[in-house]
Amino acid sequence: MTASDEALLAGMAADDPDAAAVFVRRHQARVYGLALFVVGIPAVAEEVAQETFVRAWRHADGFDPRRGRATTWLLAIARHAAIDVLRMRRDVPVDPVVMADRIASQSTDPTAADPDRLADQVATGTTVNAALAHVPREQATAVVLAAVFGLSGAEVAQRTGVPLGTAKTRIRLGLRHLRDELASSREVDRS
Repeated sequence: MTASDEALLAGMAADDPDAAAVFVRRHQARVYGLALFVVGIPAVAEEVAQETFVRAWRHADGFDPRRGRATTWLLAIARHAAIDVLRMRRDVPVDPVVMADRIASQSTDPTAADPDRLADQVATGTTVNAALAHVPREQATAVVLAAVFGLSGAEVAQRTGVPLGTAKTRIRLGLRHLRDELASSREVDRS
């Protein structure tokens, strides 16, 4: 029988290195994929992934399963760690419009449809990239700014030069479109 993520986190909170090892092996591909998506540099993504698991170990006792799944909690830690790295790296300019365009160009990659690469696509976030490419550009940019870079609605409005209400609407609609695209891609994968 395989231990649940919650049981593994409880083991990590009790300083059980075996629980930590299983937890890391189980989630390392997803954490690395998210980090790579955000920072764009494999070596830096590896550092972010390592920092994510260190933070998870350090704060495992603060995980509350009533507030959400362990995977969601872990990926939030990874996203925050990646954003911290981007904020520290002022030498690497990151424009969300350029990122949205990069995502759109990746979704036209002919190898992305190869069934043998499906596991790699999920692990590296290319499934999300492909879904985000189907979201209208203004909404995709707002989603990237809010979800990846952690900007507030007001900061998105200021960055994109639109009123606050428009920025919030773009974020909300973009997330809805993204959710619908991901749901439809899962249905296609099941058939």
